[in-house]
Amino acid sequence: MNRAVRSSILAGAVVAALGMSSIAVAGGRPDLVLRDLDAGKAHRAGELIVKFRDGADAGQRGAVRGGLGAQQARTVRRGRNGGDVELMRLPAGMALGVAIKALQNDPAVEYAEPNWTYQHFATSNDTYYTNGSLWGMYGNTTSPSNAYGSQAAEAWAAGHTDCSNVYVGVIDEGIYYNHEDLAANIWTNPYDPVDGIDNDGNGYVDDVHGWDFEGGSNDINSGGSNDDHGTHVSGTIAGIGGNGKGVAGVCWSGVKLISGRFLGRRGGSTADAIEAVDYMTDLKIRHNMNIVATNNSWGGGGFSQALQDAIGRAGDADILFIAAAGNSAYDNDAQASYPSNYPNANIIAVASITSTGGLSSFSQWGATTVDLGAPGSSVYSTVPARSKGNLVSGYASYSGTSMATPHVTGAAALYASSHPSATAAEVKTAILDATVATPSLQGKVLTGGRLDASGF
Repeated sequence: MNRAVRSSILAGAVVAALGMSSIAVAGGRPDLVLRDLDAGKAHRAGELIVKFRDGADAGQRGAVRGGLGAQQARTVRRGRNGGDVELMRLPAGMALGVAIKALQNDPAVEYAEPNWTYQHFATSNDTYYTNGSLWGMYGNTTSPSNAYGSQAAEAWAAGHTDCSNVYVGVIDEGIYYNHEDLAANIWTNPYDPVDGIDNDGNGYVDDVHGWDFEGGSNDINSGGSNDDHGTHVSGTIAGIGGNGKGVAGVCWSGVKLISGRFLGRRGGSTADAIEAVDYMTDLKIRHNMNIVATNNSWGGGGFSQALQDAIGRAGDADILFIAAAGNSAYDNDAQASYPSNYPNANIIAVASITSTGGLSSFSQWGATTVDLGAPGSSVYSTVPARSKGNLVSGYASYSGTSMATPHVTGAAALYASSHPSATAAEVKTAILDATVATPSLQGKVLTGGRLDASGF
């Protein structure tokens, strides 16, 4: 059963059980939010995300803040007719659960939830194509070969290396955009030159390569060597191939990476994640850019209607949201892992496999909530490094569903480049239909198989 059908059935069951028409179903799931809060899911202390109903005027919004004694931190998203999503700071000593319950019946509020904290799904294990290290790119007939690789090298061998006119959003840590194996594939914004003016009117001044939502600046590598995770996933998607250096990404020529940096030293928050997702959606709508997918190698926290809504807006704009299943080795069917577990039809959830075809020991799975497996153990890719105090190009081997996810994102970009009229749904179907049955994934993921990009 696919994710969209499952979502439709579940929604219908909820409506029937509550005796409501589908039109009357309001946003938010306070039961899930309070469950995850009680379970101790990580969140930003004293921060509350509130979605106001359409039609809520300034007086009503002010009354909500006043009733809680809360201060407005910022508007996360402007809604129509007052239906904003707002980040508030609660007074010291007020429990989040108490505030959420207090707002459940407020006619001006659609839902309220914590500002959950997310982390990347990667672990470092220390260690390129010619020496056997880049197994995740190999195919059955390539040299070197590995049947459990993504088969991307077989697509390259067939002449498919150019992904021009395809864009991918990397929602993660920042990207070391001067890396020797990435620089040519980093997006430079033609609509907002660096002049201290927001030329394209999207609210972000001089967003030349993207935006740092955690730090509030246009410096997507503001963390320096701390942006290794975002740089690593970028190399798997779009490391430059054929240059005799380092690694090659699934889509190694022409594709452009856009950074939505929201993971910082303390992880990332729901509010920042929403803004990063909406930034990519706005770029596509505003400039008609062919943003095929965003890569989301992160998770944690609890259920967020606000984040699910943002993913839905991306889906409406025909952008895939490709997400890591998680690294805690449990069944996502039994225990939800967000954001990969949201039922949005534009999500592809990815588990990790080893170079011998096994489900990685750390990988989460889910027969109905995780879609496929991809190489995620001991994956070599780009990172920023330090030499004599200077930031330089480096390489490292990491493991995690974080590493599996960009193999699938790269495959989506590769497919879209050769099928320029394909919708997000068609790209997703092509990826899932092409999977290769894998014993370790039978009953563990929806397709029962692993990524195969050989025909893309």
